[in-house]
Amino acid sequence: MTETLPAALESVIDPISGKGLMASGRAAAPRFDDGTASVVLDVTGLSGDARAKLETAVKQALIAVPGVEAVRVAMTAEKRGRKIIAVGSGKGGVGKSTVSANLAVALRRMGIKAGLVDADIYGPSQSKLLSTEGMRPTAQGEKMDPVMSPYGVPMLSMGQLVKPGQAIAWRGPMTANALGQLIDAEWGDTDLLILDLPPGTGDIQLTMVQKYKPVGAIIVSTPQDLSLIDAARAVSFFNQANVPIVGMIENMAGYACPHCGEVSDPFGHGGAQAAAMTMELGFLGRIPLDADIRSKSDAGTPPAAEDGEQLFATLAAKLVDWLNPVRSPAFS
Repeated sequence: MTETLPAALESVIDPISGKGLMASGRAAAPRFDDGTASVVLDVTGLSGDARAKLETAVKQALIAVPGVEAVRVAMTAEKRGRKIIAVGSGKGGVGKSTVSANLAVALRRMGIKAGLVDADIYGPSQSKLLSTEGMRPTAQGEKMDPVMSPYGVPMLSMGQLVKPGQAIAWRGPMTANALGQLIDAEWGDTDLLILDLPPGTGDIQLTMVQKYKPVGAIIVSTPQDLSLIDAARAVSFFNQANVPIVGMIENMAGYACPHCGEVSDPFGHGGAQAAAMTMELGFLGRIPLDADIRSKSDAGTPPAAEDGEQLFATLAAKLVDWLNPVRSPAFS
């Protein structure tokens, strides 16, 4: 058994490294006692579904060894230092969810293992933006497995858990508990979560940032004065919660007429950049009021998923540059 069992175990491939389980360090040599083979697996970085499949493969490989009557598999995992970036605004209707979805996709295309949580319980939209409507998350024990979007971004949203158009009439504690289940899901090897917060600066938002401690926050605003007033409140909120501000994004900044090419500014111009300078915050960039972005978002085909796309890729690169000083191996 000293040679047969390790060979059988090594025939099972580690889903991340592509090596045999013992060569990858995911399993130690199995033990054999009174007809039972026992093995300890390190399942760090694997989703709940991947863990279940790996356990099944190991049991099948070992039970096929002559003399083995039973197989016991114990699984251990290191707790991951997953980072959270909150995307917030002082009010709704500024395009925060569209920015969050495209940012997550752009990060994934850069090689960052990013996931997305739609924390807007009362108005979830990420399942539409990332084309996962009708896809319900599965569960492993008490934790949900995120839904994988067609763009490689794992995500969870209340929009995947309720019927389309169904109103969610919950009080604060119920909402906070639901959000906690989304964030505490089985995210596998995801290193960075983009948290699309509900608009406003109320109790739900405060509970989220205090409990889950984002490493940074991005503020989305349109250029108009009313939006900037609310954006300033969002900045104050994150400052009070001791969450560093990555910077501000000015959305719906300028509209180019598709017929004559003339650029107009229905919501003003440069307001968010000026506000960022006044508050001594970083300015991440402008996103134009573009019918193409709107139509593709409605169709669940985010522009950031396209080859050669630069706008959201640049925003994602600025976020990664901001994260680099943290010196996390995930971003080095």
